[in-house]
Amino acid sequence: MYPKNTWYVACTPDEIAEKPLGRQICGEKIVFYRGKDQQVVAVEDFCPHRGAPLSLGYVEDGNLVCGYHGLVMGCDGKTVSMPGQRVRGFPCNKSYCVVERYGFIWVWPGDQHQADPALIHHLEWAVSDEWAYGGGLFHIACDYRLMIDNLMDLTHETYVHASSIGQKEIDEAAPVTTTEGDEVVTARHMENIMAPPFWRMALRGNNLADDVPVDRWQICRFTPPSHVLIEVGVAHAGFGGYHAAPAHKVSSIVVDFITPETETSIWYFWGMARNFNTADQSLTDSIRDGQGKIFSEDLEMLERQQRNLLENPHRDLLKLNIDAGGVQSRRVLDRLIACEHTTAQWVASH
Repeated sequence: MYPKNTWYVACTPDEIAEKPLGRQICGEKIVFYRGKDQQVVAVEDFCPHRGAPLSLGYVEDGNLVCGYHGLVMGCDGKTVSMPGQRVRGFPCNKSYCVVERYGFIWVWPGDQHQADPALIHHLEWAVSDEWAYGGGLFHIACDYRLMIDNLMDLTHETYVHASSIGQKEIDEAAPVTTTEGDEVVTARHMENIMAPPFWRMALRGNNLADDVPVDRWQICRFTPPSHVLIEVGVAHAGFGGYHAAPAHKVSSIVVDFITPETETSIWYFWGMARNFNTADQSLTDSIRDGQGKIFSEDLEMLERQQRNLLENPHRDLLKLNIDAGGVQSRRVLDRLIACEHTTAQWVASH
């Protein structure tokens, strides 16, 4: 189960630059495209004539043309015309509220009357010239909550990412988890350790020595419906760790927007925003490539974990102290989903 009365990242602008994009989000099949004045539009990906996917069509004069028999769909989901046919009685397709902001296109898959763009969290790193960002997209066959669990418990780095960001000191530093309202934070700090390969590369990218002890931090922040932003970094040991001056550290925000496709598959928008040496595009590219390899290491684990769980639905899973971030995040989600269902039932009965 997933909340639907909320904003999810649907795609990036480049995905709809040339043609319409069909994408299933929270079980809803939606086509995204640019309509009149290049505004982003989202409607049900279903032609009312013969049920063909409208995403296989093309855009003409700001309208979506079905690639099967030429039906023309307006931005509001109403059929505009069709060659040689009367279309006045055609049913209206569902249209979706969409917002283009922070370099992403966001969609509200639930009750369209509740969609409020002000509910999209402010992302300072996406609008400030003091930050650089690079990222990508993976399609993963797993429950969105498994990815949240994965990101809120970074202990797995020692084992899944041993050649890049993993190190034994992660296991030895106990995480601290707190919850305030709908936000869950799990923080881990490691002092006077050697940086793993990925962070040695980042230190060199900021013209800092990579062969001296560092203090390292990981601060994972979950906010509904499925966003996890992780403050990560290393500083030369003895300069204040997380609070060290910029001259002594490299720090970034790992960006994770997890959008459910179905109950057991997701669209995973990942990236890293950094506030050091931001003008160096080659550094942005190398960090993105390195991060992409790191995240790709999670794919097999998550997909096979999902298959195991589906094959063993009655097995109870152990919960340890390292799981607190994921457990608390799921509790927030359970509460929001229950509230959403209660509201829907009340509306249906009145």
